Amino acid sequence: MANVITGLRIICSFALLLCPVFSISFYTLYILSGFSDMIDGTVARKTGTVSEFGSKLDTVADFILVVVCTIKLLPILAIESWMYIWIGIITVIKIINIISGFGVQKRFVTVHSIMNKITGGLLFILPLTVSIIDLHYSVAIVCAIATFAAIQEGYNIRHLKTKNL
Repeated sequence: MANVITGLRIICSFALLLCPVFSISFYTLYILSGFSDMIDGTVARKTGTVSEFGSKLDTVADFILVVVCTIKLLPILAIESWMYIWIGIITVIKIINIISGFGVQKRFVTVHSIMNKITGGLLFILPLTVSIIDLHYSVAIVCAIATFAAIQEGYNIRHLKTKNL
């Protein structure tokens, strides 16, 4: 059941490509995607169906949603150079984490830390707040927390050899 919910997020993410940004259909699919992300792990734990496959599927679904939203939102948001640079730095840190995680643990490691969850939550609400909070402030807050989360993730990958990061 949890993997079906995660699959729903993937379908909704691709459907977002067909919706005008900030339309009712966009917001509906976007919020449904976010809700599915919040409940799939809980459903897996409650039903005793937690699996390596489900964890990887969740990561893929998150990635697809982020890419789709990037494709839809970047052309219409007033993103300044400093924002792109900061996002690029976070991306480089995350790529280093993926590579070093594989190097250190001989597997692809996904870290579902509290800071990564907070970052994900803030990133999720960002498109919902662009009409009421200046983008400069919201991007600075999200990027600051995402930077800390990415650095923490790298530390955990390199120093904690547990199966369930």
